[in-house]
Amino acid sequence: MAYALLLGNIACLVAGQMVWKLGLDRLGGFGFGNWLQVLLSPLILAGIGLYGVATVLWLAVLSRLPLSAAYPLQSLAYVFGLVLAWQLFGEAIPLNRWIGCAVIVAGVLIVSWK
Repeated sequence: MAYALLLGNIACLVAGQMVWKLGLDRLGGFGFGNWLQVLLSPLILAGIGLYGVATVLWLAVLSRLPLSAAYPLQSLAYVFGLVLAWQLFGEAIPLNRWIGCAVIVAGVLIVSWK
């Protein structure tokens, strides 16, 4: 159950980043002239909501897993974020970032090794 909660936490974190990116792209970015419009954007508010859910899930995770295991496992959010940026936004991902993601996955495997 703890790992399902952790996966939900990661999913909410990554989804929050994706909707923030969508919202900012639609608004032409964030700047001094549009800060209120950005903060009141439905997509930005949805991302804040997802981060709220992620926080509640994280509290549940921390009550079930040691921080020394849960925190490194949460780094999978970086990997999922990179893959979704590539797939959803067509971002060019240089080789060094793919290698970095491979290192993260290897680290997660080592940390979760029993």
